Amino acid sequence: MAIFNNGDSPSENTSNSNTTIITAGAKIKGEVNLSCNLYIDGELEGTITSSKEVNVGKNGHVKGSIVTERLVVQGFIEGSVNAKTVEIKAAGHVSGEITSSELIIESRGIFEGNSIVKDTKPALAKTKV
Repeated sequence: MAIFNNGDSPSENTSNSNTTIITAGAKIKGEVNLSCNLYIDGELEGTITSSKEVNVGKNGHVKGSIVTERLVVQGFIEGSVNAKTVEIKAAGHVSGEITSSELIIESRGIFEGNSIVKDTKPALAKTKV
């Protein structure tokens, strides 16, 4: 099987540490909605929505859109990303549009496309001088 959840039980106390894993060799098309972390080392085409962290591993390839709290990219993403924090590691490659409050690109990480910065604090009233 290619999709795993490493949680030992469905207890509410362990839900924050759960990670769903899509292993290398898996090819998935569709919509994924999660309230836990997601690690992708296979291929996924579609939409990912997670209230936690999405990590695209070195063998991972995502084509579509990702909405999450935090995204770590070590593989390849084609499409749109909306996250509070996006981190592109040295082997990571993102092609598309990133909307985030924080964008971190390590040396040798690749980003091709548009970046939109989310407003991280309330708009201040403009004062005239």
